[in-house]
Amino acid sequence: MKKGTDWRYRVSNREAVMGTVLAILNFIWWYAFAYGLGGRPIKEYTYILGFPAWFFYSCIVGFVVFTILVWIMVKFFFIEVPFELDETNEDGEGDVR
Repeated sequence: MKKGTDWRYRVSNREAVMGTVLAILNFIWWYAFAYGLGGRPIKEYTYILGFPAWFFYSCIVGFVVFTILVWIMVKFFFIEVPFELDETNEDGEGDVR
């Protein structure tokens, strides 16, 4: 079985791209809030539940948001892929053993 003909490679590549995009979005979220709100002088900080706003949004809210996004992605977009080799040959006939 060639690498390009097995449907499992397409599925795994698609899921890897989705995971990579989500990780990049997580970093952008964290960076934007941490350095966007945290780049001011400390005297100008606002606080939410005792945390600086930049920390609350970048680390706490970001964690919750991206945990939910990962759950959604796994639940609705990822599919179960069998690890066993396909028992048919390339013509779709018979047992390869």
